[in-house]
Amino acid sequence: MAKRQSSIYSVSQNFLTDRKLIKKAGLNDQDTVLEIGAGKGHITKELSLSCRTVIAYEIDGKLYEKLKPQLDPNVQLHHADFLKCALPKFPYKVFANIPFSRTTAILNKLTQADNLPSGMWLVMEKGAAMRFLGMPRESLHSLQLKPFYECRILYRFRREDFHPAPHVDVVMLELRRKEKQDILPAQRRAFAAFLSRGLKDGFYGPHAPLTKKQIAAALRAAHLPPLETSGEVLYVQWLCLFRCWFGYRRGPA
Repeated sequence: MAKRQSSIYSVSQNFLTDRKLIKKAGLNDQDTVLEIGAGKGHITKELSLSCRTVIAYEIDGKLYEKLKPQLDPNVQLHHADFLKCALPKFPYKVFANIPFSRTTAILNKLTQADNLPSGMWLVMEKGAAMRFLGMPRESLHSLQLKPFYECRILYRFRREDFHPAPHVDVVMLELRRKEKQDILPAQRRAFAAFLSRGLKDGFYGPHAPLTKKQIAAALRAAHLPPLETSGEVLYVQWLCLFRCWFGYRRGPA
């Protein structure tokens, strides 16, 4: 089983050769940083020069054994599947060239944790990054990220930045945790349920979470435009309507 899991990671892993992005992320000697998929250690070694502690994961046994003797004492290298490992209970950040086949699973694990990372810099396919940014339309994944993180594409790679060169366009997605989050952590499940219902049933069908009157009143009170007849809903509108729905659900104080 371990061998099959290893092949899933190694086939999709592209080893980053341009290391300048660690400086763009602003990491420093006070940071504890997770790296997912250490590979040959190109990023791991650079992180160890800039950060206080690096906690790196590598599922491929051969890569792990080869890399471990090369690392500085401030690097904790684990031969493990990151998706099965517990996340830190102390402050941390994430900088990684993640296996493309595991992008959604890894981001879900990190963003649904009790202790959210304060910043993430993830190398991924451009198409996946656009979906997480809500482009061209908001999705469940993008909407669940936005209450907690400011997201943007920090860098667009050339294919020769990698070895072997990938067959897709690759970018670095930056996610910085908001100082003031748009919803409380305790509301995350309710927000996800509201999003799922709204995306599935829309806001004007018989199973809509709010009435037309409630929707119009909530958006008007927040000085937001009415919903488009096309069905496209902006993040600020989702947030406004969730707060309205959550308030009705709780009832009077």
